[in-house]
Amino acid sequence: MIDQEKVRQAVRLFLEGIGEDVSREGLKDTPDRIARMCEELFAGMQENAAAHLSKRFDAQHGQMVLETDIPFYSMCEHHLLPFFGKAHIAYIPDGEVVGLSKLARTVEVFARRAQLQERLTGQIADALYSELHPKGVAVMLEAEHMCMSMRGVQKAGSRTVTIERRGQLESDEGLYRSFMELIHMRGR
Repeated sequence: MIDQEKVRQAVRLFLEGIGEDVSREGLKDTPDRIARMCEELFAGMQENAAAHLSKRFDAQHGQMVLETDIPFYSMCEHHLLPFFGKAHIAYIPDGEVVGLSKLARTVEVFARRAQLQERLTGQIADALYSELHPKGVAVMLEAEHMCMSMRGVQKAGSRTVTIERRGQLESDEGLYRSFMELIHMRGR
């Protein structure tokens, strides 16, 4: 649970630290707004992805299931600035499938935390692999990081791509190539 009073105190100190008057009209309610915002942005801290993946359906379908362009928003733990993009998830079922919305919910659980993109990619892959027990999993995230776009090197539009693979999608290069080809074909 987010300690809203600590967040409000921290925001007041931050605003004072950058030379702002915390009592002025535009800022007097900002600490409270930020505390409420943190409840939403970091909601994944209180959630367990396994809960979303627990309802599965029998399916003798053994071909790759691919869901692309799942939007996500997260906060870089180094600068507390947003990074956002799209997740692409594939898995090869082994007798069971999960509802497609559950893949998006799994992304959301891990994205709604202070994160590194590399860790986020691995957490999604690990959750799917350990909970669904598929033959293989692949996760690709493509994201723009505000810590690169609006500060530092200021390279707006640059994307960071991270990939994690488990099981057959890690060991079988042909399956992995199929995953990559399907992702690149989207939108055509």
